Amino acid sequence: MIQLAVNIDHVATLREARGGIEPDPVHAAVMAEMAGAAGIVCHLREDRRHVNDRDVRALRDVVTTKLDLEMAATDEIIGIALDVVPDLVTIVPEKREELTTEGGLDVARAIQQYTDLVSVMHDRGIQVSFFIEPLPAQIEAVRACGADVVEFHTGTYANARSAAERHAEFTRLRLAAELAGDAGLVVTAGHGLTRHNLAEIASLPNLAEVSIGHALISHAVMVGMERAVRDYMAVLTHGSLTATR
Repeated sequence: MIQLAVNIDHVATLREARGGIEPDPVHAAVMAEMAGAAGIVCHLREDRRHVNDRDVRALRDVVTTKLDLEMAATDEIIGIALDVVPDLVTIVPEKREELTTEGGLDVARAIQQYTDLVSVMHDRGIQVSFFIEPLPAQIEAVRACGADVVEFHTGTYANARSAAERHAEFTRLRLAAELAGDAGLVVTAGHGLTRHNLAEIASLPNLAEVSIGHALISHAVMVGMERAVRDYMAVLTHGSLTATR
């Protein structure tokens, strides 16, 4: 069964909108786990626009499934990761001016840098994933770095303006998932996924996990975290929400 990792960043976004203490992303993570999520994802950004250092440390204390820390490969955030020791770090590109991550990381551009990073993380018992576009050169670079996991950027698929564009991008994702599986990488996917487009992505070969944040948290605002997690898990299992009704 494909697992669901819940990104709780936008619970923190709601909190930061008023500069208070509610809603608490750590509480949200516990609720997501209790509803059946197989992992919790958070992105500690350089500008701390949502999740902050306290959140990450508290999540490490309470998450019992898998804690995935999304991060840019900067000295400051690397140091925090090595201190907190999440189960997994996912290395992503990051720009201060972006609203959300806009695309995959160019691992092939700096293979030695990322190889060294993987080695440092492995020395602390931390697995490493890279968030990339579904391109053969990037998959090979991730493999060459010694990473454990590859996460494919599904934003282009999710934002396709036509059925033809969506089909072309899904074909690209399918071929990439086959190639990554053959390379011995654990295959995951994320960005822009909703309960309306998830079923097709769930059919990708070798797919082990999806990471979903904004759409799931938005759904949870309306129906509650437990129901939202169960709805997404139903799509992964049955292709629809039928099982939750």
